[in-house]
Amino acid sequence: MEFFGLSLAQLLPLFGAAGASIVVLYILKLRRRQVPVPFARLWQRVLVERPTSALFQHLKRILSLLLQLIILALLVFALADPRFKGISRQGRNLVVLMDGSASMQGTDVPTGRAGVARESVRRMIREMGSADRMLLAQMDGEITALSPLTDDVAALESALREYAPRDTGLDFSRAMRFSLDALRGLERTEVIIVGDGGYGEARDSAGLVRIPEGTTLRHVAIGRTGRNVGISAFSARRYPLDKTRYEVLVELQNFGTRREEIELSLYADDAPLEVTRMALEPGRSQQRVLRDQSGANQTLEARIRLADQSRDDLPADDRAYATLPARHRSRVLIAGPANLYVQAALLLDEYIESEECTLAEAPARLRAGHFDLVILDGPTVALPEGTPALYLHPEGADSPLVADTTGPSQGLMARPTFDRIESRHPLMRFMSDLEDTNVGVATRYRLAEGDRAVASSAQGPLVVVGERRGGRFVAVTFDLRASDLPLRVSWPVLVINTVDWIHGEDPAYLSSFKTGESWRIPVAVGSRRVEIESPDGRRSSAPVIEGRAVFRGMRAGFYRVHSGDDVQLVAGNIADMSESQLAPRPFAQLNGTPATSPVAGRVGVRRELWLYLLGGAIAIALIEWLTYHRRVTV
Repeated sequence: MEFFGLSLAQLLPLFGAAGASIVVLYILKLRRRQVPVPFARLWQRVLVERPTSALFQHLKRILSLLLQLIILALLVFALADPRFKGISRQGRNLVVLMDGSASMQGTDVPTGRAGVARESVRRMIREMGSADRMLLAQMDGEITALSPLTDDVAALESALREYAPRDTGLDFSRAMRFSLDALRGLERTEVIIVGDGGYGEARDSAGLVRIPEGTTLRHVAIGRTGRNVGISAFSARRYPLDKTRYEVLVELQNFGTRREEIELSLYADDAPLEVTRMALEPGRSQQRVLRDQSGANQTLEARIRLADQSRDDLPADDRAYATLPARHRSRVLIAGPANLYVQAALLLDEYIESEECTLAEAPARLRAGHFDLVILDGPTVALPEGTPALYLHPEGADSPLVADTTGPSQGLMARPTFDRIESRHPLMRFMSDLEDTNVGVATRYRLAEGDRAVASSAQGPLVVVGERRGGRFVAVTFDLRASDLPLRVSWPVLVINTVDWIHGEDPAYLSSFKTGESWRIPVAVGSRRVEIESPDGRRSSAPVIEGRAVFRGMRAGFYRVHSGDDVQLVAGNIADMSESQLAPRPFAQLNGTPATSPVAGRVGVRRELWLYLLGGAIAIALIEWLTYHRRVTV
């Protein structure tokens, strides 16, 4: 006997618990009904026969208990789905992998590629043999099992309704590993792939995926050559010195076999911004950079359509999405002598509100209100805990850096040059002319643990970043007036980068993410889990690891990341352009194993014993019902 349902280890506790409950109910003492009689002597004969009657009633209760336990045993045993020994070796064990990548949204065939794939699998389900079992799974950027390995045709057809292609590429090697793991240890195994080809050689970190001996590989080809033009790249960025304006990069590619006239529309916050007409030759791509744009607060969307108003065969890649970093207003306090260079740099960003005060007035101003950044030119003062600062040649007891006066130079660096610049640090981005900056003299400082020199000369650090009392700081080790840095583009860029870095804006901000990959989204400090609202309105939760929400986006569009009261938008786009290649690609073999067409199973009667067990339980319950009303078991 073989079990296709619950195992014996699962059945015994279930039967024990249910059987114990039935026994307890039968042990409970019955409450006798009180019946008034006119004359007690008339009942003496009945009372004399009471011991015999009680014994007979006791035996009848035991018989009723045994019947209940037999019914329970039949029902529990039916959950195991027992079959005659060897039945599993008579049928096939099938794993059907349905391609759910973006290309399966193609409309080049009637009912669409997804509809054809669904109908092909439905036909295979109905052609299963009497002893065959099947597992359905969808493969896209990940692998999702739609059903267990079962011979239940109704359950398989119900699971088939869950199949829906998504906006991702295809992780074919992971899908093949899954199918082979599901079939390990079974006989007469088959892997059936339903899709439009182009799966690759199925290689991962463990090497090539090879079909073991005894397993048959089959393939159902879907689709035909289609007409398609898609957006292959879309990104946007704000200008570093004027963040109200931005530029957009769009790349289009013609995946068809004829020349196409295309209309490219750009939308900013759902409002039409610009329409451009382009012509693309077969197999060619073209880029457009839309510079000096304005009018978008946070979201951008590119849409294309054919100029003759017809539709191509893959709408999934006709739209692309991007977001711009949200702009926050920053309050900056300039403490110390007037410095026109600092004031002019801050005026370049309209989202910065600057105030000025003398060094003596600074403590009172800091107690009266919160500032996102304090700029100190020369002499320093004590700052409240957690206050970020930009120090220009800091001096005094409250300086975050201590001068290194050892050596013959007495702590001074004569004519230092910017020999080393950490261009990957957010503070040093877009500092193209910093290497040519001339500095007359700078002070050599000793760096504390955790401090970092992001720009330095051979003599010592020139720009230092670190943290003091819970607040970040940036320190320039020379007087601006003793250099030509204020006359260069790098100076205002350095100030704006400092505000962005202090304020938490990421200069390496990504305007969009690739579907099918793991995304890491910066969220509010202290968050442990966030709620993700996908473009189709579905909600799910995601963990926060090292200050970033980690989840995988499977649909193109805008996602909303809810972290407490904070909500931010994230864009996702199809990144795998092989999905836009609608022409079916042949799939004749996988790493040496040939792929053939599926065949129907062997027709026969399904030998499902659980139906007989269920019928037996119903029959016994009916017999007890009849005997109960005949006063036999009561």
